[in-house]
Amino acid sequence: MSLSIGFIGLGAMGAGMAGCLVRKGFSLKVHAREAHAVQALVAQGAVAGGSSAEVGRGSAIVFLSLPDDAVVREVLFAPDGLVHGLAADSLVVDTSTIAAASARAFAAELAQRGIGFLDAPVSGGQQGAADGVLSCMVGGDAAHLTTARDALAAFCKSIQHVGAVGAGQVVKACNQVAVAGALLGVSDAIALAQAEGVDLAQMREALLGGAARSFSLEKHAPRIAAGQFTPGFRAQLMRKDLRLALQGAQGTGTVLPTAALAEGLLDALCESGRADWDWAALAVQVQHLSGRPLPAKREPD
Repeated sequence: MSLSIGFIGLGAMGAGMAGCLVRKGFSLKVHAREAHAVQALVAQGAVAGGSSAEVGRGSAIVFLSLPDDAVVREVLFAPDGLVHGLAADSLVVDTSTIAAASARAFAAELAQRGIGFLDAPVSGGQQGAADGVLSCMVGGDAAHLTTARDALAAFCKSIQHVGAVGAGQVVKACNQVAVAGALLGVSDAIALAQAEGVDLAQMREALLGGAARSFSLEKHAPRIAAGQFTPGFRAQLMRKDLRLALQGAQGTGTVLPTAALAEGLLDALCESGRADWDWAALAVQVQHLSGRPLPAKREPD
């Protein structure tokens, strides 16, 4: 591929996305706090960058996959940040999940330096990142998306332009609110079936044949029944995402009762020492409300 690409942030999601870019033949320079994560990508064919600024030098597009607003700001604007390496007319594509207001502020600061910005949060989990089948919600200038589309397609099966900068983060918040509500419903159904002594597998099979069919019922219910909570998406990250949605809603006077309930249950789960479990473990917190003991605190299977 002709474009030189940078990638900063090689955690559970970023490592998979960066790996897809390498496999698709892009010239990729990477940087992360964890040296072992960088070396894993170098072994696949990427080049190591010693700092964010170094990743920016010579890169037409730099992707970010970072945990929160503060880290994104640091990577962009710190003394060794991207802005000190990127040329005018380059493009930053932020796949992190952050506040829409932060995305707009970052875009405005970068625009003063002639650098484009897309907020492009993704959905699909760690396995989806590794397999290159994520869904991406993009906010920003359509021309910038045209520039980035081929690279995004290396790890996304669906790329939807949803509006101006910040709109991608709003739609991602909508996604998290919707899937949290769906998992709450499935969690309640499992708790009820267990209380009444109904076989969970048979209950699930019956519900999959009707209007209750959902991703949560298909994918999460079996692991809840088995008590298997190896993270595809950690509880602490879903808590963070729901808090962003609730903060954004508060700013517009909007009430999100389901999201608030899910955030409270996830907060209790995280504070009980299970923050690194998959967020589907929200279901055991639901069951705990009816007096069932929480699973032992151990490393997720």
